[in-house]
Amino acid sequence: MFELGIIQGLESSIFCGDGIKKSERVEKLAPILVFLCDLFTGIKIKKNKKIKITPVFFPHGRTLMSLVSVRVPGFSPLSKKVADGTKTRKVKTSHLLRIDEHDFTMRPAFAGPAVPVGVDVQVESLDSISEVDMDFTMTLYLRHYWKDERLAFPSSTNKSMTFDGRLVKKIWVPDVFFVHSKRSFIHDTTTDNIMLRVFPDGHVLYSLRVTVTAACNMDFSRFPLDSQTCTLELESYAYTDEDLMLYWKSGDESLSTDDRISLSQFLIQKFHTTSRLAFYSSTGWYNRLYINFTLRRHIFFFLLQTYFPATLMVMLSWVSFWIDRRAVPARVSLGITTVLTMSTIITGVNASMPRVSYIKAVDIYLWVSFVFVFLSVLEYAAVNYLTTVRDGKERKLREKVREQSQTLPCTCGMSHTRTMMLDGTYSEADVNSLAGYTRASMTAEDASEKQERMVVHLSLDESTGTKKKGIRGFRIIQNTHAIDTYSRMIFPGAYILFNLIYWCVYC
Repeated sequence: MFELGIIQGLESSIFCGDGIKKSERVEKLAPILVFLCDLFTGIKIKKNKKIKITPVFFPHGRTLMSLVSVRVPGFSPLSKKVADGTKTRKVKTSHLLRIDEHDFTMRPAFAGPAVPVGVDVQVESLDSISEVDMDFTMTLYLRHYWKDERLAFPSSTNKSMTFDGRLVKKIWVPDVFFVHSKRSFIHDTTTDNIMLRVFPDGHVLYSLRVTVTAACNMDFSRFPLDSQTCTLELESYAYTDEDLMLYWKSGDESLSTDDRISLSQFLIQKFHTTSRLAFYSSTGWYNRLYINFTLRRHIFFFLLQTYFPATLMVMLSWVSFWIDRRAVPARVSLGITTVLTMSTIITGVNASMPRVSYIKAVDIYLWVSFVFVFLSVLEYAAVNYLTTVRDGKERKLREKVREQSQTLPCTCGMSHTRTMMLDGTYSEADVNSLAGYTRASMTAEDASEKQERMVVHLSLDESTGTKKKGIRGFRIIQNTHAIDTYSRMIFPGAYILFNLIYWCVYC
């Protein structure tokens, strides 16, 4: 039905509106209006055809224009346009696709050969990688391709029809799920992100946008100098390989990724696809598709947060070798501080890692560094202990020499006499130069100036010879300065050697 407006001057137009005034005299114009309809629009109105004439008056500027509306039922001005039946068909989708005529609880070609279902994936983002939970989160577009002849429909232009997720519940779709997934959901903003496209020959494209969190078995034996390979697995839940053949639609090209995908701790090296059969003892064989991607960890963050601080703590512990052995508070506080700092670094690293039962590469470095720091503390403990023991022996020998100096009148008559300083700070020639002096020749002033220098006259038989090597070994043990001197060379050399071996092995 349409409305033909006749304006003064015999101009025609299509319009909609409610009339504001009617006149019975317009009924006399019916034959003229029928002629005008035939003249301007080509409408052939039969004699018995009922038409509705409505006069409409409205002001237009200062003149009053009259308008007459003619309603002819059963005619549309667009009826002559040839349109695609799939786009202008005024029937329900269920009638067009004959949904009510088939049982879509069964797969296509039921009891026949397996239904081929092609799959392709477009990875939108790789959201996170968790070492503690050993999983990853990925957002992707999952597309399925198959043919269901029950959904075929006639179309003059061979164009497809596109539907949203409401039709998915009425037809058969593959029951693909993610193996080893922990959480997954289909995005629903602003509506469910599901698209269904049906082609006239029955081919179907089913696409959805989904975010999935799946498990990833990681090996941290080389952490943080490691590379991890994670896999997202797709499989049909109910249909075995005899009912549904799941395959990558275009091989390796079935997986596409966004070039802007990046992670803070990892470098994405490559994506690739594989497929194989999976066997379950109770149900049978299933086609399984794999999305594999390899990640290499960035080392610079761990160099700044772990390796450099640990190395600096070890080097700081070496400072105590240059501090006087009698400065007990300084050396003890320095050693304890470095030990506690290394303990804090180790605890912080392990707090962000899963509790694995094997040793990681970072554990080797941190614990060896901790051992070096701890050995520097033990080194001073040994130096302090030997100093205390030596002081005790010197005190006893001083008292013994004092007693002997009071009882012995002279030492110049002793033959084959040799002397040795117990503290090792004086040469053997200086000690021998003291031989032959009597007690009376040593004044009180000399005794006061050399109260820490202890002279012991040892009578050695010439037949046994001079045991110079034994005396030198005795000096090294007694001289606590020698331990610090050797530590200044041994500790840095050993730590540098360890670093060379470590970085050569793990890099």
